[in-house]
Amino acid sequence: MENIKLILDKFNFKGDLISCEKFGSGHINVTYIAKYNDNGKICQYIVQKVNTNVFKNISELMDNVFAVTSFLRDKIENCGGDPDRETLNYIKTADGEKFYRCDKNECYRAYKFVDESKSYNSVDSAEIFGKSGIAFGRFQKYLSDFPATTLNETIPNFHNTIWRFENEFIPAAEKDSQGRAKDCEKEIEFVMQRKTDCSRLVDLIDNGELPIRVTHNDTKLNNVIFDEESDDAICVIDLDTVMPGLALYDFGDSIRFGANTAAEDEPDTSKVSIDLDYFKAYAKGFLSEAGDSLNQCELDNLAFSAKLMTFECGMRFLTDYLNGDTYFKTEYDNHNLVRAKSQFALVKDMEAKMADMEAIIKSLV
Repeated sequence: MENIKLILDKFNFKGDLISCEKFGSGHINVTYIAKYNDNGKICQYIVQKVNTNVFKNISELMDNVFAVTSFLRDKIENCGGDPDRETLNYIKTADGEKFYRCDKNECYRAYKFVDESKSYNSVDSAEIFGKSGIAFGRFQKYLSDFPATTLNETIPNFHNTIWRFENEFIPAAEKDSQGRAKDCEKEIEFVMQRKTDCSRLVDLIDNGELPIRVTHNDTKLNNVIFDEESDDAICVIDLDTVMPGLALYDFGDSIRFGANTAAEDEPDTSKVSIDLDYFKAYAKGFLSEAGDSLNQCELDNLAFSAKLMTFECGMRFLTDYLNGDTYFKTEYDNHNLVRAKSQFALVKDMEAKMADMEAIIKSLV
């Protein structure tokens, strides 16, 4: 408590400190919730120690975060919304900095806690999944006129699938440093057969048909907070991976995560499929907010983006397996291979249902 108290004193929190405890279930940053009494009013703040092993350039990351949230705050206010609830409100240090770097080179940042809110760690109903689609669609709508190219690309080539294919997957398969290629020949061939898919969106960017937008890049359900009473989605959180990209990346990865009938690492691939009811619920929510801000090329590729993001994720799991599990945390020897097989099974099911997915999108727009 005493050490974190020294950190808290670096920010302009109002009132007297009541308590400060660890908070949430995140695996990357260390998060605390601090409660203050400000003349009888209880104010709560989130304070995070940012993982500098994962995020190498905190200055660029926080520049992105402040730029996007400041823009959102103005946009929400102009639209008659409540910027204190509908976007994160970051707090500068007493010295006016966007984060505090202590002597140990540890970095801390803070924002106001959104009161009377809750989150979900798993997608348990199409209704809740659809509401998360509303939140991410609104995020896209409000930021549709933000100059995305002014943001820092904190993780270069993050969703450049053809780059990952040529510069990560192919070298891993050819080098076969762990002698594992013999155990995943079918999976390697699966990736090779879909090389043309890898470049589809990148080519459309190069042709000027897909616009660069602000993307969240971590569109899990627990990165949306909901109102405690109404259960409506309030706002999108965890903006560490916000950077320039495609709206398709966020939509596709949401479907990969939320519309899968099985866990990401389900070993029984017969259980893996895309739930079209969940797909429709999310697409309906997303398009109800973002639909008018997307161009026709984006709309035409929404269904495909779900397949591509799933394929890319599976390819990354397979690449890491071939390299000896150096990136993703694993719980057993062939965990990454199990993950890859599960993602590829979902890709196959999406390919079988692509016409249905595209028809759903057309019915909604």
